[in-house]
Amino acid sequence: MSSVKVWLTNYLKWFTDSAASISFIDILEILILAFLVYTLLLWIKNTRAWTLLKGIMVLVICVSIVYLFQMDTLIFLVNRMIDIAIIAAVVVFQPELRRALEQLGEKQIVSSLIPIIDTNRGVSERFSDKTLNEIVKAAVEMGKAKTGALIVIEQNIRLEEYERTGIVLDSVLTSQLLINIFEHNTPLHDGAVIVKGNRITAATCYLPLSDNMMLSKELGTRHRAGVGISEVTDSMTVIVSEETGKISVAYKGELKRNVPPDVLKEQLAILQNKSVAPKKFNLWKGWNKNEA
Repeated sequence: MSSVKVWLTNYLKWFTDSAASISFIDILEILILAFLVYTLLLWIKNTRAWTLLKGIMVLVICVSIVYLFQMDTLIFLVNRMIDIAIIAAVVVFQPELRRALEQLGEKQIVSSLIPIIDTNRGVSERFSDKTLNEIVKAAVEMGKAKTGALIVIEQNIRLEEYERTGIVLDSVLTSQLLINIFEHNTPLHDGAVIVKGNRITAATCYLPLSDNMMLSKELGTRHRAGVGISEVTDSMTVIVSEETGKISVAYKGELKRNVPPDVLKEQLAILQNKSVAPKKFNLWKGWNKNEA
């Protein structure tokens, strides 16, 4: 008991001395590290990195056994393979790393930290009310007929690389045109339609599939493609199920299923008013008193 008491006394003394020397910077550093670790674990859980991580953990256990029993030959091989393993990890995780960097770039950290730089002046509508109503009308009509559809609505991130996988249309968006594109046995029905402003820029476009393990197993390729494009861009995707006729909306990697027409209209209205005019830097908000 005396030894335990001595240990507790020494531990409490060390703890109080350490706590007294903790500064605000130390607390801030701990919070940042905790946030980074939490974000990393969440990212690993929601991607195929979780399966790969389990394989890496098995390798780490094997390497630990090798070092524990001092297996010289295997230790030599492990030391020579560490650099190769790091490069291999970067190659294997390349899609996930790219997605993480893209999401970091979308957060507009600079403008939020430096409020005197205003990059969001001149807010205007992304597309007209007519276009909004035409998308809703087309989705409802295709849902009734159980016609599968995949409509991607562009925001700030350009979708040219996905447009190049399809057929260029550059046509005014109407419900009749959307219905005709996705009609069964038509040349353009397979793939996604990309909408920019009030126009359909391309059809039959191929989209990246989501590898989110949390998505329902009953979802097909169309829904996974809708979620996939919303994970790598800031676009919104309207999905009509060919099996059930239900409407879904994918945005920022999340999928809302069985969306009624009025809710779809609300979601599109929110997207409609998030448009930003060509960016310009204003060194001071309200510099011009006559500015709206």
